[in-house]
Amino acid sequence: MSVVCLSTAYLAPVSYYCKLYTFNSVRIEACENYQKQTYRNRCRIATANGMQELTVPVEKSPTPKILTRDIRISDHGNWRHLHWNAFVSAYNMSPFFEYYADDFAPFYEKKYTFLMDYNEALQQLICELIDLQPQIIRTDTYEANLPNDFRNVFHPRHPHDDPSFHPQPYYQVFREKYGFLPDLSIVDLLFNMGPEALPVLSDSCRQTDNAHRPLPPQKQAASR
Repeated sequence: MSVVCLSTAYLAPVSYYCKLYTFNSVRIEACENYQKQTYRNRCRIATANGMQELTVPVEKSPTPKILTRDIRISDHGNWRHLHWNAFVSAYNMSPFFEYYADDFAPFYEKKYTFLMDYNEALQQLICELIDLQPQIIRTDTYEANLPNDFRNVFHPRHPHDDPSFHPQPYYQVFREKYGFLPDLSIVDLLFNMGPEALPVLSDSCRQTDNAHRPLPPQKQAASR
């Protein structure tokens, strides 16, 4: 069984979900020292004013280093309300936002204590909506050297060099204004493409990586 190692991520980018599509088994790193200013607690969406970054605030650690699994979400700044309003403003005119809104709204009403729990619950929902079925487990120890290690590859501050990822353009609400914005949060793909998200995800993975994960017959038909 093929295994990939990833960090936790808040509404991760499309390239991250390509790994969930490509690999059968996923290890989410829980025992690393938490890294700030990464996709672990932020995502990127497309808005009328261009790309916008949304950040889940976390509580300040009492020590210089703290494990990712112990990171707690802060209620500072009414961020849940701000994030949800940003989604409504950015995607209210997208083809599928109204269809999925009731699935996502509870995540901006209920309070979660730990960042990893919040991220994992959102990830589980998104996998269900897109029809991804990887086996996902948390790590219980930290290992420095692992095969297919992408724990520190995805970063909002610099593009990653991943030859297996080939972003396929898809409909975006503000594409005529800004052109296609690649590798935004997976919700951008989901709200804009709905059931067609999986074929786009498949096409964004290089053939050498996804040859062992063909689309189901019904998805193949949808992608034609």
